[in-house]
Amino acid sequence: MFWNSLAAVALLGQSVSAQNMLRFACSQLTVERADPLVTPGLNPAPHTHQIIGGNSFNLTMEPGKYDPPAKSTCTSCTYSEDFSNYWTASLYFQSPENGTFQRVPQYANFGLQQDGGMTVYYMPYSAKNGKMTAFKPGFRMIAGDPTSKVNNRVSICHRCLGNGEGFAPCDAKDTGELPTKYCPSGIRATIIFPSCWDGVNLDSPDHKSHVAYSNRGGLGSPTCPSSHPVAIPQVMYEIMWDTGRYKNNAWYGNGKQPFVYSFGDATGYGQHGDYLFGWEGDSLQKAMDALPTGRCANANCSVLKIQSGRDSMTCKKAQQVVEDVGGSGKWIRELPGGAQVTH
Repeated sequence: MFWNSLAAVALLGQSVSAQNMLRFACSQLTVERADPLVTPGLNPAPHTHQIIGGNSFNLTMEPGKYDPPAKSTCTSCTYSEDFSNYWTASLYFQSPENGTFQRVPQYANFGLQQDGGMTVYYMPYSAKNGKMTAFKPGFRMIAGDPTSKVNNRVSICHRCLGNGEGFAPCDAKDTGELPTKYCPSGIRATIIFPSCWDGVNLDSPDHKSHVAYSNRGGLGSPTCPSSHPVAIPQVMYEIMWDTGRYKNNAWYGNGKQPFVYSFGDATGYGQHGDYLFGWEGDSLQKAMDALPTGRCANANCSVLKIQSGRDSMTCKKAQQVVEDVGGSGKWIRELPGGAQVTH
């Protein structure tokens, strides 16, 4: 489910130093209709998100004023200095029999210990000679667009697991849409963020214009555009959806499948991710500087503090928007917020 080896990264045309990256687990912090980037302060937000990271996650997290490392008392991530928040839309199974919904659970990625949540990557793909500029306090960004009806497989993609894994994310083995066949080992959703920054703005009105992809989307190349000349860590999320439990061949094929994202999208094109920086002090910069030396690789970085899987899994936050979001095998009559399913 993870690439068979880091040698797979070399297939992307990167240098040997770029094969070192942070790859670590973040367990579920909370699941609720909250979104401090797109709809700050709104209670409830339009659709359900699954959220990981620091437990200071709030309905409003004003940049320059809200300091996650200072306000958090724990993080659900492997690295205990990472109080960032990461979130994506939840995935639901819609019963073909009666139309009710059940939130699809997540499981741990290969080699990691976590309770739901996601796998987070920080990769040096756009850095010349391995030099990157870590994010600054107040930095935030979004990848993807919930209103999209366009296939953007190079940065938003899905892999049908149990059908031959081992290739780099968002390659030709993946699809921009949710797979229309039964996936015995579930579905891996991947969200790839931009890897270049304008060097000035920590955010922008659309949460996208201050950053850019180095190759018009997807995993980066060593050259950033002149409009966004600063190489930043390329953040990537992997979400392992346990869809294999929904086994009925009649539900799949001929362009149909039974899953829908929490905002009503049954194609998968609108999947998206939000990122809000919250690393303590200069810890992330130290890690990025250590990547070319080999002192940092995956979930074993000697310049960062690592907490036990047990500690990361016990970091939880009660819902601020209290409602039944259809987890733990429960069925609900409609998607939280009443989103209508679109195909």
